[in-house]
Amino acid sequence: MPRNASIDPTILVIYGAGGDLTWRKLVPALFNLRQDRHLPERFAVIGVARKALDDAAFRARLKDGVDRFSRRGKADGAAWDAFARDLYYVPGDLTDPAGGAGLERKLAEIEGAWGGRANRVYYLAVPPSVMEPAAAALTRLGVCRDCSRDRIVVEKPFGRDLASARALNASLSGMFAESQIYRIDHYLGKETVQNILAFRFANSLFEPVWNRRYIDHVQVTVAETVGVGDRGEFYDNAGALRDVGQNHLLQVLCLMAMEPPISFAADEVRNKMVDVLRAVRPIHRDEVHRVAVRGQYRGGTVLGEQVPGYREEKRVAPDSATETFAAFKLNIENWRWQGVPFYLRTGKRLKAKVSEVSVIFRSPPLQLFPSAAVEGWQPNRITLRIQPEEGIGARIQAKQPGVRLLLGAVDMQFRYREAFKASVPEAYETLLLDAIRGDATLFMRADQVECAWTVISPILEAWESVPPADFPDYAAGSWGPESSELLIAREGHRWLRPETEGNPG
Repeated sequence: MPRNASIDPTILVIYGAGGDLTWRKLVPALFNLRQDRHLPERFAVIGVARKALDDAAFRARLKDGVDRFSRRGKADGAAWDAFARDLYYVPGDLTDPAGGAGLERKLAEIEGAWGGRANRVYYLAVPPSVMEPAAAALTRLGVCRDCSRDRIVVEKPFGRDLASARALNASLSGMFAESQIYRIDHYLGKETVQNILAFRFANSLFEPVWNRRYIDHVQVTVAETVGVGDRGEFYDNAGALRDVGQNHLLQVLCLMAMEPPISFAADEVRNKMVDVLRAVRPIHRDEVHRVAVRGQYRGGTVLGEQVPGYREEKRVAPDSATETFAAFKLNIENWRWQGVPFYLRTGKRLKAKVSEVSVIFRSPPLQLFPSAAVEGWQPNRITLRIQPEEGIGARIQAKQPGVRLLLGAVDMQFRYREAFKASVPEAYETLLLDAIRGDATLFMRADQVECAWTVISPILEAWESVPPADFPDYAAGSWGPESSELLIAREGHRWLRPETEGNPG
């Protein structure tokens, strides 16, 4: 099958290749990229992990992952065989001199067969505690020296707080150039998250009203029906605000609120995103209780199934004070957004799995219609649905059929699956291809990570200094604690119910 001849020969080294991320996400994404002819003509994957495997066993495990998790379904035999020939395994630990020597030999062997030096992408699919030692090992081995051709990809969480993020940035910047460091947040690879930029800047219909004169407030929701599963130990040391709030929610906020870039060059787009974070009004610790709430789920019913409470989950402390729900309000103090509140929320074991952004517009300055005609009045709004039903919806007012003048809300819908018949690529497909190409637009820069931690640090510090007295405080299968409703109601607003619930209001 022909491949992409416009990209230089590339070797992707996955450190931690025996883990779940490689099996479920990375290799299925790479296989799909190969099938879609996006990978370079000369492309190889070297998996590095401690477990003793040979190439054949490594390939067999990865094929099982592709068969289970690829958006294409089970791999065609011939297509898999062609792809698998470029998968190699090096047992050992990079931080051990012997493991490092094995990687050096395999790199030399592949590049020798190709007749020249390849671009190298090192994906650190490892726990946070191993990230710095692995990066240091690459530096010591000297296999990632070429700033123009060698890159490392670092998985989140990137630090636990502002201090640790700064320390990690300082450590990595001492070993690599900033242009080599690709901090990945898979949320930015989602097709509908990227479509926020197209929606805003490719359509002259919307950008003129994308400001404080017309918009009343904005809501961002990332809701999950699942609990913590096998991530109990990690999650109990993180919580909803660190796990989703500091990255996914703030990334979407930046895309929704950023100023138009002069181009889509990586640093230009990221500059505009950082500008948003820097414009967020600082939250003082003594006002956290007015602008942020937290919650923890107890047992309940989700999608018809009885589920345990958070404290009954595996590897979770029976008296855990970790939040599984977080909601907070931010204000962006700049010319475009002054006075427009942004409400953000995320939680586990909620009523529906949904990620969406709703932009609620101000009511007309003068109500021309008699009160009897507007009993069911609702403000105009635009909703960008990220998952599970990708698309964009607009709610407007229209006259209802009949002899009386009676207004009602109607919806205009755009759905990806109906408008485009092509299969939507997974987030990791987009981000891996960008890393291979050397396009850092959708990857976080050091200052962006630190600014995001600066925004939420006062909330984390306030919550950690005063343990919650009412946990668990919401039932699994609900929309979170009552306190989240009070948070938004203080300014006369209410959380919208996502459309996946069957209730568009």
